[in-house]
Amino acid sequence: MAFTMSRLQQSSFRAAGVNGGCLRRKLQAEIPGRVLVSGLDKVVGCEGGLALNRVDVAGVRVRRWHQCRATAMDGENPKLSSVDVEKEAQVPLLEQVTGDAKSGEFEWNAVLWPFFFPALGGLLFGYDIGATSGAAVSIVSPGLSGTDWYSLSAIQTGLVVSGSLYGALLGSILAFNIADFLGRRKELVLAAGLYILGASITAFAPNLAVVVAGRLIFGLGIGLSMHAAPMYIAETSPSQIRGTLISLKEAFIVGGILLGFLVGDNQVDSVGGWRVMFGFGAPIAAIMGAGMWWLPPSPRWLLLRAVQGKGDVGALKGEATDAMQRLRGPSFSRKSAEEECDSQWSALQTACEGEDANVSFAELFQGVNKKALLVGTGLVFFQQVTGQPSVLYYAAPILQSAGFSAASDATKLAVVLGLFKLIMTAVAVLNVDNLGRRPLLIGGVAGITVSLATLAAYFSFLQDYPYLAVGSLLLYVGCYQVSFGPISWLMVSEIFPLRTRGRALSMTTLVNFGSNAVVALAFAPLQDLVGESSTFLIFGIISLVALAFIVTSVPETKGLSLEQITAKLDSK
Repeated sequence: MAFTMSRLQQSSFRAAGVNGGCLRRKLQAEIPGRVLVSGLDKVVGCEGGLALNRVDVAGVRVRRWHQCRATAMDGENPKLSSVDVEKEAQVPLLEQVTGDAKSGEFEWNAVLWPFFFPALGGLLFGYDIGATSGAAVSIVSPGLSGTDWYSLSAIQTGLVVSGSLYGALLGSILAFNIADFLGRRKELVLAAGLYILGASITAFAPNLAVVVAGRLIFGLGIGLSMHAAPMYIAETSPSQIRGTLISLKEAFIVGGILLGFLVGDNQVDSVGGWRVMFGFGAPIAAIMGAGMWWLPPSPRWLLLRAVQGKGDVGALKGEATDAMQRLRGPSFSRKSAEEECDSQWSALQTACEGEDANVSFAELFQGVNKKALLVGTGLVFFQQVTGQPSVLYYAAPILQSAGFSAASDATKLAVVLGLFKLIMTAVAVLNVDNLGRRPLLIGGVAGITVSLATLAAYFSFLQDYPYLAVGSLLLYVGCYQVSFGPISWLMVSEIFPLRTRGRALSMTTLVNFGSNAVVALAFAPLQDLVGESSTFLIFGIISLVALAFIVTSVPETKGLSLEQITAKLDSK
């Protein structure tokens, strides 16, 4: 039996790390002689043949594939209805690769907590952004700072503001060395401890050096939680609601920003209010830590340890089954938990056999990996250097410069920005799969460019119109939240080939936190050096470059499988 593959299909297999010759031999050995294959586009006599036109046939256990093969081996023509094919086409590829069984039954009160407690780590990240906006006003106020060292230079203010970002950068580096050893749950418990320690040290700091140290420790918690929380949520959520929960995690981050603005508004007129703003995260982190201590480990992490030979296989599989039952609720039977764990165990064995663990650093800069890395790091880089950290961290000071002289006025308007950001997040989540990634990115970044140009004009010659600055900030926040905000990380999760995805994502994370910290630190000195107008003009020019990058380099990934996205990059 012979068959051919189209160039696009061959490109898909190469991008996934599958050798075409090996694939042909594998398929020839598995596909019964009664089923004729032509380019994997059609199975003669199989009404649902198109269901097999996927890279999944290289051994990733597609249920319809096994049904088709089993039926053919019985000497009958496979019969798949168009409804079956449509349902199979809608099964997320991530679910097929990870072996997620359709559990069918779960209890919402059981699956809520494995989402809620990790998501608090994201809420604390957002809270730090929002609270720092008000604290940056309070800590340098002669009457409200409550210290004798309130007269901070621009560099010192930048260290207070961006200290947590430098800690997050270090935390993201450490995470990749300890994550597999600790597991997702213990990593989040450690993150909660660092949150508590950092917030407490900052709140009771006797001098600037201790403030910066506390901010760095809090940032370590950010780095660990932003690494472990998405993995824990994805690995413990039922497949039916995984997408919903991951989308809600973004809302927790934005909700945290709004909470930070609200606390800042409440405390900005109090002497030493910045201490309350920074310390408010400690009790939230305590709830997070207690919740994560109570939750079970990720069943997938336990099974991964077993596959890697890092413990007794039987004991680890038993622990994974116990954890699965707890995560799904009392009505989820032991048998169902065992079946789901067995499905994940089989998929993990297949994944480990098919991947080369020793991906070299140089390989990230070759072929399709280089193209994907350019898109991924480019998006998160421009996400930061178009001024986003500055607009959020310095929202209150910017509004003060715009004519709202009272600190309380500025922070109240910052609350409006946070609420608007939350609303626009919902708009983006509801429309990203309908409109596509590129239209939202292009339209949003174009709006960002206009808003930054308007801010530059305001600070240059339109200062008699303070509400113009408010409108420009609202435009900036709205456009950012329907473009760079949610879509950058969505695309980063889609474009990297499976075999190099881990290392590529680690590099992308470092670029994100690194550029974020640099921009936050540089904003205040840049304002002092060239003034507000020129600062926003520089950000506007960078936004224009970002727009050109998106138009020329970022592909549309709407409706494509992960392999099709990789093949699309490989064919360019």
